[in-house]
This record gives sequence, structure tokens and C-alpha cells, in this order.
Amino acid sequence: MPRPSATTLYLSAPAAIELVRRQSVAACIAGIAENIRTDFRRWPEFDKCARVGNHGDQGVIELMPVSDAQRYSFKYVTGHPGNHRAGRPTVMAFGVLADMATGTPELLSELTLTTALRTAATSLVAAQWLARPGSRVMALIGNGAQSEFQALAFQHGLGIAELRLFDVDPRATAKLVANLRGSGLKLAVCASAAEAVRGADVVTTITADKARATIVTPDMIEPGMHLNAVGGDCPGKTELHPDVLRRAKVFVEYALQTRVEGDIQQLPPDFAVTELWQVLAGQAAGRDSREQVTVFDSVGFALEDFSALRFMRDTALALGLGERIALIPDMADPRDLFGLLRRPMARQAEPAAALA
Repeated sequence: MPRPSATTLYLSAPAAIELVRRQSVAACIAGIAENIRTDFRRWPEFDKCARVGNHGDQGVIELMPVSDAQRYSFKYVTGHPGNHRAGRPTVMAFGVLADMATGTPELLSELTLTTALRTAATSLVAAQWLARPGSRVMALIGNGAQSEFQALAFQHGLGIAELRLFDVDPRATAKLVANLRGSGLKLAVCASAAEAVRGADVVTTITADKARATIVTPDMIEPGMHLNAVGGDCPGKTELHPDVLRRAKVFVEYALQTRVEGDIQQLPPDFAVTELWQVLAGQAAGRDSREQVTVFDSVGFALEDFSALRFMRDTALALGLGERIALIPDMADPRDLFGLLRRPMARQAEPAAALA
């Protein structure tokens, strides 16, 4: 019997870009969202933990692992708000999907672009259960690298038709407007967060600065609003005034992590929240009435990356994208690691389509 291949599918940033171009942003978000719904509904099957972060003066580097009985994944992700001044992304990431039975890494993938897709997909999944039916207007506060993905997710997945935009940097808003030209969305550029929020059904905050900010205050809140708070995602970083949270019914991904990193870090540890998986699995109610204010305090959780990596692997294989790399040594005798140094090197990469 031939030995199984030890090669790993590698999806580089250029390959991931080509994948999204071929499928479309909206289709990728929808596919990842479907995986998130499926995986969250089997939440108890996963071995979960809060991410591990190493914090520096300029930002944070984090590892986000999760697994079920068949697959393990992790994401390496950075958050450095000042990176744009050096021409680098605020968020940079890559990840691995591996076989639990053998530990073999099946996929090594970029996750910078994919993180934006999966964050938008998670926001969409939450809003489909929590936002008021018939929501058509969204305020988008923070018009940086992830804003277009949020806009398109809510347009195609929730029916948002109008965006009210604000960013402290007018250049970010101009970039967003240019990128969404021709999307069919009605775009209104606003002079303040308060102006953007006025009359909105959904309010998405996705700011980058690591600061205890109060971007949305209680006087801005109207009955029936759904707040999608995405930017507050590490200790010392918030976007919502605590009284906004006290007024609302609050939903989170993984409470142990969100109480440290999310907007609810401002509140006592016994502040009542509902984990999103409970709503998707039918174990808890979402919105209780049209007038209720709901908040999704989203910090990003490893299971979402697991769902996204599954989508990227399956789609890359279907499209013949990526390449096979020798990330793990191919050993004739698995007990003779030293013997690898005594024989000629094999060719290190094969096209993915040839070995899929």
C-alpha cells in the first residue's frame, strides 16, 4: 500500500485573492456564514479556549486555536493600529487546518483577507437572528480595511439598502465610497457618529484605535436598533458607552473571552449575556420585540476561523487553486529523521490541482 502524501495545501495571499475574485465577495461571505451556522450549532463538540495574546506597546500578536474530534485549526493574527503609517495592514493573519487523527497539517492559508470575510460573515449571522425584520438602513462607523466587507455582507444577506458613513479620517470614507460605487447601495457621508446613527436600523462600529472610546452613547440609541460592535476586541479597547450595554440585550461569541476583550469588559463579571450559539441552536431567544435594543459584542472567536478555513480549503480544491508544499518531511522510515540529511532533496512544491 502506498504511503499517504505528507504534502500540505498552501493557499497564498495571491491565491486567496484569485479565489474571492472568482467566487465574488458576497458568495464567499455567504459560504463562510453557512459554515459558521453549522459549526456554532454543534458548539459543545468543540474543545475551546480564549485566544492567547502577547501585547506590546504598538499592538498585539495572538494565537486562536480550536478543534473537534476530526479537525484542529489555529490562527496567528496581529493587531497593530499604527501599521498603515508604514504601509502594512492593521491586521495580518495566517492559519492552519489539521487532521486530529494524525496531526497532519492539511491546509496552510493566508487569513488577512479571509479574516475580513469571516468577520463580516459572523456579523451577518448574528444580525439575521437579532436585527429587526425589515432593516434597511445601516450606520457604518469606522470606514477602514474591513468596512466594505461588512457593507456587502449586510446588503446581500440582510437587505440593507442605505449606508450612513462616518470616520474620523475623511480619506477612509472616500476610499469606502469609491470601492462601493456601482454596488447599488445608497451612500450618505456624515459629519459625525451621531449623524450617522440617526434613523439607522443597524449600527456597525468597526474602529481600529486601541482606546477606551465611547463612539456610541445612550442619547444616540433609538428603539429597535441592533448594534454590531466589532472594533472593541482586546483589553482596554471599547466602542460603546456602558449605559448602551445596560439598556440592551447583549449577545457574545464566547463569554469567557468577551468579558476580557469586548465592550462588556466595562461591566461587572456577572452582567447577563447570551452566547450566539445558544440562539442558533434554539436554546435561547434572540430579539424579544421590535422595540428591543440588541447588541452583538463581537470580538472574533477561533471557531469562526475554523469555519472559514474549511470554506477556503473546499473552494480552493474545487477551483484548483493553491499549491502542494512539503511543510512536513516525507520520510521513508518515520523513525529515521537524521536519514533525511543523507539523501537528495525532492522537489518541494506541486500544483494543487495535480495532487487534490
